[in-house]
Amino acid sequence: MAQTVVPHYVNDKGVDRIKIGVKEFQCMGASPPFDHPHVFLDMGSGTQLVCPYCSTLYIYDPELAPEETEPEACVYVATEPAGA
Repeated sequence: MAQTVVPHYVNDKGVDRIKIGVKEFQCMGASPPFDHPHVFLDMGSGTQLVCPYCSTLYIYDPELAPEETEPEACVYVATEPAGA
């Protein structure tokens, strides 16, 4: 079974929309400890999707890599193992 990393996005900046380079991802709302339940979202054939928890509008932009967002710095990168 092949495994891929699903990007986790956060909206610490409080913007109403974030452009991303993937159609399958997880929204966390904000960085811990202010995050909401981490929800897996899939745009399917669409190009926009609203998170049901924080109402952030995610817009697919094929010019962006999975680790890029517009505005910048909306990708969550864990700095320590879960539960540490």
